[in-house]
Amino acid sequence: MAKTLLAVVLVLAAAHALPDLARLRDFSWLKRWLSRWNGSHGAPSPLLIPAIVFVLCVLVQSALAHVLFGLPVLAFGALVLFYSWGPRDLDADIEAVLKAPDSDRRHAAVQGLRPVPEAQPLPLQSAPLVEATFASALSRWFGVLFWFVILGPAGALAYRIVQLLARHPSFTVEIDGERRALLERTALVLDWAPSHLVALTLALVTEFDAVIKTWRDYHAAHGQGYFTLDLGFLGVLARAGIDADVVAGDGYAADVDNPLVELADTRTVLRRILYVWVALIALCVIAGWAT
Repeated sequence: MAKTLLAVVLVLAAAHALPDLARLRDFSWLKRWLSRWNGSHGAPSPLLIPAIVFVLCVLVQSALAHVLFGLPVLAFGALVLFYSWGPRDLDADIEAVLKAPDSDRRHAAVQGLRPVPEAQPLPLQSAPLVEATFASALSRWFGVLFWFVILGPAGALAYRIVQLLARHPSFTVEIDGERRALLERTALVLDWAPSHLVALTLALVTEFDAVIKTWRDYHAAHGQGYFTLDLGFLGVLARAGIDADVVAGDGYAADVDNPLVELADTRTVLRRILYVWVALIALCVIAGWAT
């Protein structure tokens, strides 16, 4: 767990200090592999691609685990986590919207916050902007981090590959409807646990009562319970938490209608959630040392 914490800290520091390194997250090899995969006899399920990558990563992890006091496996974990992060820099996308010099460029910058690139254009309005930014944070940050902590580098990279195959237009165009539906369902399964953990952390770092009440009301209205693949609750909770945070911070509710104010607060809240997650990992490390 100590190596996991150190890898996470190194990646967060690199992502903040060296944002230009994001260009190294090139998955063109995956597109070539998918093209050859589809051209093979019988066209096996594309889910086998992340499964194969997962197994290969596990083999590398195992081979490096006891070499040079574990330093190679630490470096491998940090590199894979950095590669799986994003792929787009969420902070940079938010900054581009907030600092856009005019409305046309601001509307263009807003599209970078869409969690699915081929989705409908995102309007410059508070509610859809907050929802889209949280959905993007789930796939770019929290889903990767969750599976990295649970399954190591193999989990982080497999998560990213499933996300790309299920939702990125460069890959989905080569996958038929039935297999794409299977990939989307797999992506939702992988997002289920991190999305609920994000929701719980959101309640802790904003207005607990407002978020929890909204969560209960959402599930009561939909009548599906908590153990479903309907992850729409996260966007609803995000709006409730951000609205409450803006009102509590600025003292008047009119700010919740300002999309730039809401987006700036969303960035702050997402960073708080990320810091809480890192703190929890650190507590696990300290608890392990204590025992």
